[in-house]
Amino acid sequence: MSGGRLRAHNLAISLDGFGTGADQRLESPFGHAGTRLMEWFFPTATFQGLTGTRERQAVDPATEPDDAYARRAWDGIGAEIMGANKFGPPGWQDDPEWRGWWGDEPPFHTPVIVMTHRELPSLEVGETTFHFRSGSPEDVLAEARELAGGLDVRLGGGPSSTRSFLAAGLVDLLHVVQVPILLGRGERLWDGLEGLEQGYRVESETTPSGVTHIVFARD
Repeated sequence: MSGGRLRAHNLAISLDGFGTGADQRLESPFGHAGTRLMEWFFPTATFQGLTGTRERQAVDPATEPDDAYARRAWDGIGAEIMGANKFGPPGWQDDPEWRGWWGDEPPFHTPVIVMTHRELPSLEVGETTFHFRSGSPEDVLAEARELAGGLDVRLGGGPSSTRSFLAAGLVDLLHVVQVPILLGRGERLWDGLEGLEQGYRVESETTPSGVTHIVFARD
């Protein structure tokens, strides 16, 4: 397989396997889950550095075990692939003013391919250029690798798009963060992926925040 690896990082799921809650909308990007899936991430130096809050407050040393995993998501990345619902709430394709959740300077700073059934003109926001594609996971990954210039490609979620790449056998590294909550409804990650672990080396670590980091890696 040519090009860099395809890596997914910091993909938080509930104990019952949901990577986002039901009823996603502009006011609640994770649906009824609210912010509960990402509470482990917000105190880390990585998150605070991305949002600019690190300069205004001290980072709690107790968050270092989580940050050791979180910060790997930005190492050696040349492009990103994300699903339509990570870029915006349902219906964003009909809003010509929508430019993503992240304001004038998204945290990616690389080309990003957004998988959507409706192809749209590319959009430049700060240092990030978004390309909108409706192709297969294989075709989208091939383009992302070209854009990445020899570096790795990050698979940014959500659960549905990640599942499609996993089902196609394209993911080289998957970092899942199991959060000790039950959501009961929403979008699941693991459906249809029985036996996935057999193709990977699997390691896990539970940190003081109560989450468990599970890494599926190919040698």
